[in-house]
Amino acid sequence: MADRLRIAVLDDDRAELDRVRRELEALGETGAEVFSDAEALLRAAGETPPFDLAFLDIYLPDGTGIQVSEALRRISPGTDLVFITTSLDHAVDAFRLQALHYLVKPVSREDLAEALRRREAAGSAPRPSLTLSVNRESHRVYLDQIVHIQSIRHAVEVTLTDGRCLRVWTPLSELEHMVDGNFLKINRGVIVNMNEITSMDLETCSLSDGSVLPVKQKDRAVIRRQYNDFLFHELHLMTASKRGDRK
Repeated sequence: MADRLRIAVLDDDRAELDRVRRELEALGETGAEVFSDAEALLRAAGETPPFDLAFLDIYLPDGTGIQVSEALRRISPGTDLVFITTSLDHAVDAFRLQALHYLVKPVSREDLAEALRRREAAGSAPRPSLTLSVNRESHRVYLDQIVHIQSIRHAVEVTLTDGRCLRVWTPLSELEHMVDGNFLKINRGVIVNMNEITSMDLETCSLSDGSVLPVKQKDRAVIRRQYNDFLFHELHLMTASKRGDRK
């Protein structure tokens, strides 16, 4: 018998909290912890074991579920996130945070079942990674941990979502072939994880760690088109999933 998941549900609407909990119980996930206050959820997130899965309402009186999810990710990086909201307005933020699913109210039992299936499938799928040599030691880094890769003074710095910066001697050109299609080269010495982009204008690209990096002037139109294609693809997957499409 599989271990029961530790699940959190955050919503300022008590009736909605109770309804989601009942639907999860109907799916066999008993004991979901419900919260109407973000601070209470974040305190509970620091306990052991960590939450396996968190359902977060995006619109909250004291801030958005996006802000809560960013704090939750810092406390418990392994917690899978599912956003619940009334529209697709924050879909871009959702996939930037690599949310497992994005559900539009009213949430059905089938929606919750799909989120649970996605978590199970994600757990069985290999997590893309690369091995870096740092100070003559090998470090395994998951691609979704990388914010950006930048060539600095004859070396390469790999900045991670947890704030670490790894200085490696692997050429940027070689690393460029080791990452996947979620990465975009925005300048001669800079590759960024498009999931970590918070905004992009004609001249600069802003990232989740606060970095603001220049976009190569000559290739701005091409770079912007590649990023827009990425956004369109991710949004299409979210909306197709909501419609029940299975592409």
